Amino acid sequence: MTQLDEGSTLPLESGPRRPHRPLLVACGLMAALLLWSLAGLVLDDRLIGGEPAWAKPAKFAAAFVLYTATLAWLLGLPHRGSRVTRCMGTIFAVTTVVDVGFVVVQAARGTFSHFNTESDAVNTVGQLIFASGVPGLFAANLVIAVVVLWQRVADRPVTLAIRAGLVLAVAGMALGYLMGFTGARTAEAADGRAVELVGSHTVGDRGVRDDPAGLPVTHWSTTGGDLRVPHFVGLHGMQVLLLAAVALGFAARRYPALREERARARLVGVLAAAWTGLLALTLWQALRGVPPAAPDGPVLLTGAALLAATALGVALVLSAAVLRRAPATRVSH
Repeated sequence: MTQLDEGSTLPLESGPRRPHRPLLVACGLMAALLLWSLAGLVLDDRLIGGEPAWAKPAKFAAAFVLYTATLAWLLGLPHRGSRVTRCMGTIFAVTTVVDVGFVVVQAARGTFSHFNTESDAVNTVGQLIFASGVPGLFAANLVIAVVVLWQRVADRPVTLAIRAGLVLAVAGMALGYLMGFTGARTAEAADGRAVELVGSHTVGDRGVRDDPAGLPVTHWSTTGGDLRVPHFVGLHGMQVLLLAAVALGFAARRYPALREERARARLVGVLAAAWTGLLALTLWQALRGVPPAAPDGPVLLTGAALLAATALGVALVLSAAVLRRAPATRVSH
């Protein structure tokens, strides 16, 4: 095991002992779905609510590829309560495939998967699946977070990234429920019929609803606040923090100030705080009805303050690490 400093090792070197197979299977299925959906975006020109029919399956597939792969790795790390977490991982994997499967079915049928009030048999059954499946995903992730949160499953930076990431993911999933309270609206299915929906992704004055065009790729609203933004930020915080922890571990080979595990852990902590601030900022922006790509003065000012606080935190951590190493350097000379 490569030593960086006394009591400090490169993150992830011990690696997962036994990655969670059901989650890996779910990840593989989501990857296949992503390829299928990308082909659908090229070959199928139908629009559902003004959005390409296969855009939603593609976005769900991409998101779950990232999350199931991360969770499969995490549950492979040695930890107490692994029987419980692996059971929850299986529930998460099965629910993912079933829920996203319904999104695919509805896309193929040319209608909406979310908030749809149509009374046909497929939609009725599908909405029942969502009504039980979405809470199942949330509950499984919450149980995993509760079990893992108090354990050290890797080096300190990676452990902190996992802990903060799980909390952020639970928060991100919970924020998805807000979309069901934005009010009813009517949208157009692929065949032109009007469909009554009981919720939407956007918040705004004067009846602002989901923007058919939206931003490129994400299709986030350009006319109102979009709750999908904080939902996205929360769900993928763990991947960002883990990448940061790994990057810091490799950077420590070159930069002496990062060789101390404590310094890297504190930097991950600063980033975790910043990402939590970003989650709060994007939620505040969405609830105020401010479009993601057109932030107003208060959002810009708050964002600048968050960026400045993050930079200050990084500077303080690095300065302290350099000062702690200075005496040792002088003694060695």
